[in-house]
Amino acid sequence: MDTVLNGLGVDKVHIWRGEQHVLKGVSMQAAPGDLVHVSGPNGTGKTTLMRVITGLLHPEQGRVTWCAKAIDRSRTEYQSALAYLSHEPALKADLTALENLNFSVGLKRSVSAEELNDCLSRAGVAQCANLPARVLSAGQRRRVAMARVMAMRASLWLLDEPFTNLDARGVELVSALLLAHVRDSGIAVVVAHHDLQVAWPLRRLELT
Repeated sequence: MDTVLNGLGVDKVHIWRGEQHVLKGVSMQAAPGDLVHVSGPNGTGKTTLMRVITGLLHPEQGRVTWCAKAIDRSRTEYQSALAYLSHEPALKADLTALENLNFSVGLKRSVSAEELNDCLSRAGVAQCANLPARVLSAGQRRRVAMARVMAMRASLWLLDEPFTNLDARGVELVSALLLAHVRDSGIAVVVAHHDLQVAWPLRRLELT
């Protein structure tokens, strides 16, 4: 497939898990402004694909590129460009929501408490800023994790089931954040079991 000069490329990626061929030559492209919906039944490798795209898992065959460079050869540049939300919010239980953001975002760039609080507000959890993550509901933790994604200021969002545990208002909010991101020439790759309620052209990748 053609190399994406200013975005993400996944080229004929194969992954085996023991004798199980999980990903069978998966390819996709995403340029600025693209919203990619990855779907498929359980066990078809959606989360595995996301881990490959993040660089956490190396494919047995194929490659992932960012701006036409293999991600394992431009790791620092690539990691600075992406924000990853796994299917678990990955928050430290005894840290407050604000402390969690300050710790994780601070590993990537300098950030002020004012900016982090703004991200929490945009995610609808400003009231949770000084509460430890362990007392938050599952939906609140998911919103805090989305605030972390926003605070990363990353051009590439990789979101694995971002709507899990969200009520209708939460789904609407995350959909609005996705729309704002791609409208601003960001790229988003989203694993979701259900259709994305985003008023934007979707690129679809269904794993089988």
